[in-house]
Amino acid sequence: MTDAALLLALVELCMVTTTVANEAEARRLAQAVLHARLAACVQVEPITSHFRWQGVVQEDRELRMVCKTLPEAVPALLGLLRSQHAYALPQLAVQTLQASADYAQWVRSEVVVPSPVVQA
Repeated sequence: MTDAALLLALVELCMVTTTVANEAEARRLAQAVLHARLAACVQVEPITSHFRWQGVVQEDRELRMVCKTLPEAVPALLGLLRSQHAYALPQLAVQTLQASADYAQWVRSEVVVPSPVVQA
């Protein structure tokens, strides 16, 4: 496949990231996301965060969670993470990414986009 053909074959996905304090929290949130089928996979990696919180510079070991999902599932995923997160102000960041068509198809087969709630 030529470079031009490969670029045409790329499909838009989203990556939602958050951080948590420990492995138990990461496992709990990852399982909630996967059981709700709002992401195809959740990757967890250790990091060190440096930040200012309530006027004090902090340094903490955390775990970064990266959820691979569909653009149309992002609002529901953010809602789930916000409602179940242990932090008072969780990092919830969304990035658009380009993925191979095969990988994107797998993500599409794993993620179930919730129907919009119709209010009377």
